[in-house]
Amino acid sequence: MQNKQTSNPVEAAVSAAGRRAEQAARLPPQTTEPPTKIDISIRDQCLTVRRGEETLRSYPISTSRFGIGTEEGSFKTPTGRFRIAEKIGRDMPSGTIFQSRVPLGRGDPLPPTEDLVMSRILWLDGLEEDNANTRERFIYIHGTKHEDKIGRPASHGCIRMRNADVIELFDLVDEDTPVVIQE
Repeated sequence: MQNKQTSNPVEAAVSAAGRRAEQAARLPPQTTEPPTKIDISIRDQCLTVRRGEETLRSYPISTSRFGIGTEEGSFKTPTGRFRIAEKIGRDMPSGTIFQSRVPLGRGDPLPPTEDLVMSRILWLDGLEEDNANTRERFIYIHGTKHEDKIGRPASHGCIRMRNADVIELFDLVDEDTPVVIQE
């Protein structure tokens, strides 16, 4: 069978349009998923993950025992709009202890603090003038050894979570995911 070619431009355009329509009909429909975001309520000590208007998960958390604020060295939890600047700890075992965002190995000495950063780190970056120093203050969402204090203010400025919860959250969100922390 010979491939029929036409010299008529109108017929050629109609034929090409028909082929494109057939190809498009075979493709799966494109869906646009609403963006994922994190809302944190200091008053309720709760972190909620949403996709559009749908609530995917809610977790109890622990914010700062020193209150709300953005001052360097204050150990306070900042409020406002943020983004996840960096995700650290993928594939590390639950309970891994981090020092300066590096997982400790067997035999490494423990950091000289009771406020251990464990399991996963979601490093926050402030997007407003008032909280622009958040990344430099090393404010994270992270796991803790003080899981018994989750649900009430007890941290040194970060958002503490149970280790299993922060591992699950880590897998639900991407870098650049928006985060809102409010009173």
